[in-house]
Amino acid sequence: MNQLKGVHHVTAITSSAEKNYQFFTYVLGMRLVKKTVNQDDIQTYHLFFADDKGSPGTDMTFFDFPGIPKGVHGTNEIAKSSFRVPNDAALEYWVKRFDRLEVKHKGIKEQFGKKTLSFVDFDDQQYQLISDEFNAGVSSGTPWEKGPIPLDHAITGLGPVFIKTAHFDYFKEVLEKIFSFKEIGKEESLHLFEVGEGGNGAQVIVENDSDSPQSRQGFGTVHHVAFRVEDRAELDAWQSRIESFGLQTSGFVDRFFFKSLYSRVAPQILFELATDGPGFMGDEPYETLGEKLSLPPFLEPKRDQIEKMVRPIDTVRSTKEIVKE
Repeated sequence: MNQLKGVHHVTAITSSAEKNYQFFTYVLGMRLVKKTVNQDDIQTYHLFFADDKGSPGTDMTFFDFPGIPKGVHGTNEIAKSSFRVPNDAALEYWVKRFDRLEVKHKGIKEQFGKKTLSFVDFDDQQYQLISDEFNAGVSSGTPWEKGPIPLDHAITGLGPVFIKTAHFDYFKEVLEKIFSFKEIGKEESLHLFEVGEGGNGAQVIVENDSDSPQSRQGFGTVHHVAFRVEDRAELDAWQSRIESFGLQTSGFVDRFFFKSLYSRVAPQILFELATDGPGFMGDEPYETLGEKLSLPPFLEPKRDQIEKMVRPIDTVRSTKEIVKE
């Protein structure tokens, strides 16, 4: 069984699929590569934003559960998601862009030897940009060719995922003994772990936090993080390994775009392992990715019902000229 290949995707919860689409498309310049529904809750949109080709390790995804309350940040949560940009100079571009578009941010700071820029969206969802200037390890993706961001500054994939826990010693054992992460750095209460080839695309930053109040999931918070495996055979091997340590798993789940396995590895921390393929290109052409409601084959017979439950969202971009800013 090979090591995990890095971060596959992060799934969060939004208060508005429409605002979420506008923010990720026209502010962050990430490409909507799939507009579908939550396969376990078909009245809920599931939007996938990724690089130009929908590569594994580049997608941030969102549910918009109807009626869900606002989440509360605190300990025992996947607290912040990161996006990779090519170099330090790109962060200077993003500071100016965020100032112009009135996106709240904390300015450029250094974290474990890398320049970063933390910011929030309209839901107070926590993010950061991280520079790949001095990065080595898992390669990143391809910026959205026709997006609004100049390609030398654009987001190319996912970076380190932040997790806060009140049970640090236990969680460290989970990462190291079950999932083969290695701790490679420490700054105050932050601990840096990496897996596989390492680097920004294969790291988790864990904050030892027993003082903050308990987090509560809702819009503005992360639902789960997924890590990359090659194929179904590796997924099955990981299921056996995780269960051998006494943790429960979901068992194999076919998500059509990838195959999955889920495990609640700590209080309120849900991990998914997901295969690199088949990917997002199988049911839509490259040119119009994410423009139509895409359903996996087992939900296709319910299309009429689903389309009546989810309101229409105009995600057509192929007929528009998006000017780089």
